[in-house]
Amino acid sequence: MKLGEAVPVVFVNVAERERALTFYRDVLGFPLKSSDAYGDFLDMGSALIRMTALPDYTARPHPMLGWNVPDMGEAVKALVAKGVTFTIYEGLGQGADGVWTSPDGTKVAFFADPDGNVLSLAQTA
Repeated sequence: MKLGEAVPVVFVNVAERERALTFYRDVLGFPLKSSDAYGDFLDMGSALIRMTALPDYTARPHPMLGWNVPDMGEAVKALVAKGVTFTIYEGLGQGADGVWTSPDGTKVAFFADPDGNVLSLAQTA
C-alpha cells in the first residue's frame, strides 16, 4: 500500500462538539460522513476531517488547517456572507478584508473556528 493513494485525515480538536459540527458542516460546507461516541468524520472531498471533542481543549495560535482557493476575493466574500470574520494581525499589512499578499504574490487570509482553531485560505501566485 502506498500512503499517497490513501485518503488523508486531518484531526481537529474542539471543546464543544455540536457547535463545531455546525460550523464545519453548515458554514464551511463539509458534509457529515459518520459519527461515533468519540467524534465525527466530515467529508472534504479528497480528505476527511476527524473532529474530536475534548472538554478542556484550548486552541493554539498557529494555523492548523487551510485551503488553497482559486479566487481569494470570492472565497472571502462567500465566508463573510456566512458570518465568518477574518483575523487582522497588527503589523502584517493585510487589507481591510483580512487578505495579506506575500512578497511572491501569494494571497493569504486567516479566520478561526468557534473554538479558536486558526484556519487559513491561500491563493498561490
